[in-house]
Amino acid sequence: MPANRQNPSPVRSTIAWVVVTAAVTACAFVPSTAAAARPCPQLKATPGYAGGVLRVLRAKQDVWGNALIRRPNGPTYESVRRLLHPLFFARSARKPLTASGSYYLPFAQPLGVHGALAVALHVADGSEILSQTADGPSLKVYVGRFGQERFGSCLVRLGQPQLADGYLPILETQYVDGYGTRYRQESFAVRGLGTGSLVSFVKVTVIGGHRSGAVVRLVPTGPAHRGRTTQRAGVSARVAPGEPRTIYAAWPLQAHGARPEPLDEIDYEQARQRLIDFWQARLGAEPMFDVPEAVVVNAERSLLVQDLALTWRYSVGNQYQEFSFAEALDVAEVLGEYGLGDVTKQILRTGLGRLASTRSNWRMGEKLAATAQYYRLTHDRAYLKQTTPALVQLVRALGRQVWRPNSRGLLRPERFSSDIAADVLGLHSQVAVWQGLYAMAGVWAETGQPGLARQTRSVAARLGKGLRAAVRASEHRLKDGSLFVPAVLLDKKEPFDAITASRPGSYWNLVVPYALASGFFKPHGQEANGIYRYMLTHGSRLLGLVRAGAYSLYGKPRYPVSGTDQVYGLNVARFLADNDDPDQLVLSLYGMLGAAMTPDTFVSGEAASVAPLDGAAYRSMYMPPNSASNSAFLETLRLMLVHETRDANGRPTGLELAFSTPRPWLGTGKTIAVHQAPTSFGPLTYVLHAVPGKVEGEVQVPSRNPPAALRLRLRVPAGQRVVAVRVDGRRRPFDPETATVSLSGLRGAVEVVAAVRGG
Repeated sequence: MPANRQNPSPVRSTIAWVVVTAAVTACAFVPSTAAAARPCPQLKATPGYAGGVLRVLRAKQDVWGNALIRRPNGPTYESVRRLLHPLFFARSARKPLTASGSYYLPFAQPLGVHGALAVALHVADGSEILSQTADGPSLKVYVGRFGQERFGSCLVRLGQPQLADGYLPILETQYVDGYGTRYRQESFAVRGLGTGSLVSFVKVTVIGGHRSGAVVRLVPTGPAHRGRTTQRAGVSARVAPGEPRTIYAAWPLQAHGARPEPLDEIDYEQARQRLIDFWQARLGAEPMFDVPEAVVVNAERSLLVQDLALTWRYSVGNQYQEFSFAEALDVAEVLGEYGLGDVTKQILRTGLGRLASTRSNWRMGEKLAATAQYYRLTHDRAYLKQTTPALVQLVRALGRQVWRPNSRGLLRPERFSSDIAADVLGLHSQVAVWQGLYAMAGVWAETGQPGLARQTRSVAARLGKGLRAAVRASEHRLKDGSLFVPAVLLDKKEPFDAITASRPGSYWNLVVPYALASGFFKPHGQEANGIYRYMLTHGSRLLGLVRAGAYSLYGKPRYPVSGTDQVYGLNVARFLADNDDPDQLVLSLYGMLGAAMTPDTFVSGEAASVAPLDGAAYRSMYMPPNSASNSAFLETLRLMLVHETRDANGRPTGLELAFSTPRPWLGTGKTIAVHQAPTSFGPLTYVLHAVPGKVEGEVQVPSRNPPAALRLRLRVPAGQRVVAVRVDGRRRPFDPETATVSLSGLRGAVEVVAAVRGG
């Protein structure tokens, strides 16, 4: 791990973690001498803030994002997070997901590759811990002079939730009660108490404050505790005035709740260390993609923790705790790219089992593509042999469709999506099948199955021919040079002037990225460029995020009220990388960190509000956490550092290294490192280190199947430029505009030294 990674900014004032609370921070920690508790100011979005957000949403370009890209070094995390109030509230079907409205963090200790069977949901404001589901038994935390105030209930007096060491699943919160007494709380979940079952551990520290002292109560709720008194069912402690004191407790996770058990400091710290040891062993000593920005690495590791608990689940603790087919396979692919192939295989097995009862063309295509990707990363021939009979049946079923009379080479119409029941010729589902067929044909050709490869390739070719004819018949070339291709082929759908002004437009923006990421529209080609221009000029993106109506949050919003849905940003990121737009990829990475996740705890939902919802200052998410949204960030980070190029039939042809890194990452003294990252060509390792006047690097070229093309880019800070490159001691030609050098044909450990001037 590079020693030069930037440290995170100092912890802000307990109250000042949101711009809207700045006016009341001055009195945040001032002990009250009054007999009555201070009132809690309500946090509302100001008219000026709301109006400014709506003006940006009304624009058909990414006004904020474009402005950030024009800065000398492009977007940064801090520049993005200043523009929107943070996410904090979680909702389900337009009502709060939890009693306080705050989101929760899924804490678990998954064993093996199946994900967590038991999950403790720790509400981010410190108010309670939930067992398994948002409406399950809970352990509530009360504080205050009389022990009647819910911890975190006054948001103005709540500190920003944090994770221990920046990424570990240990929640840290701070709070000031209505009388001015200060508290710190820490909580986590790990197997303990000698049961082998998941247990939530809680520590509440009373720092001091009101002259009358304070009471801390940990109160369980649920069927097992009806009729019990608080003293018998929970843990309670009275703290004398000015007496610092820490209360420790453990709460077993059970279906019907259990009483919390008081602990001493030694038992608590031993449990905490078990948790740390478990996750450090599971994640490894160093990040696979190690970059000189702490918040990015913390997000990378935290999101892997979440996805290892969720695996195939779309979410947890709410109605979205289910297998969402295309999204789950996206997660599987990304986890495979992060070296977690055993988890990938388990998700693929789950998907194959679900496919038997929920078959659709889109799902069949995604299954073929994900299996091919898994094989290319792992070369697991045993799994390929095991699944080939089922995959052959999929290919034959698809072939019967494209060769049926009057099919025009297309698959049968099917349901547009889970939310839209109409049967249509969906561009996204048809192209997903085209991609999956070619991907599996290539794998079977490589593994000694030429007959299967020919059969599968012939189905793909027939479908591709039909698709190209249907796209030509459906597309619209606009006066501004952009190209609109409808999500429903042969339906004469007119272009959307503002994509998020209607439900069909919003759903176009969510599903079309599946087609864009497939390679069906040749990267840098006329169609790909035209569609991309349409997206950029008709309201597809905001701060590099996928825009959507967010109907699950707003109900029936009036344009321009809308939100984002970065679940589908994963495939947009693949499209951006294929078409080599590094600035937009950087914007997407920081857009996710600064606007689509909770600050410092990295939780996101399927959708997020942008325009203020019900006038609230804090923004809302729809049923977080979300494994696919997590994977969108992880995929974007990988693509910035490692991007695989493909030929017209989807076969991997080369690697592009560090093509889209933020320019400050190669500032003097900083290091970028990739450790044993799986690729279609074998594991990849490289390191780039910037020192005064040069960038020094070493690339370990994958040896299993060396790439035909291998290129490295050195995006140095603004004001600097690469003036010469030496590879293994010899001068090497390079592109002076992009600082890209070819390493094609080289093998083994390759040394790169680039001379840098300026800055």
